[in-house]
Amino acid sequence: MKLMLSFVISLGLLSSLSVKANEAVIEAMGEYLMFQEYESGIILPQQIDQSVFDAVTWIDTRDSEQFDKQTIPGAIHIEWRQVIERMDEIPTDRKVIVFCNTGSLSAQAAFALRVAGFDNVVVMQSGFLGWLANAAYRPSDQ
Repeated sequence: MKLMLSFVISLGLLSSLSVKANEAVIEAMGEYLMFQEYESGIILPQQIDQSVFDAVTWIDTRDSEQFDKQTIPGAIHIEWRQVIERMDEIPTDRKVIVFCNTGSLSAQAAFALRVAGFDNVVVMQSGFLGWLANAAYRPSDQ
């Protein structure tokens, strides 16, 4: 009986901790959203000239098959769902551009990273497909 009572009390405490953790996460996301400029977390392919290209770290958030087929030269592969667990691989001392095919999945990755404190991370709006069609600079252009 004591064991059962301890288990029930433990579940109640864990549930309370979980609710408080969720509240903290929600508060952090709300604070982030309230103080961001409309375009603060994005970059357009048209803005990527050689100086930008050479100064950033590229993170391809697509799946392995897409990354292996074609990516931006020098890009690091971290699937969008893995960015939080692999945060230690993401530089904090330079701009980081995350991308997927269209920008939708990488936007989720960028949001998670920015809420986690990575204010140097932006998402490439229109993604890899937009970069192929509209980038002001691509290494193959040389």
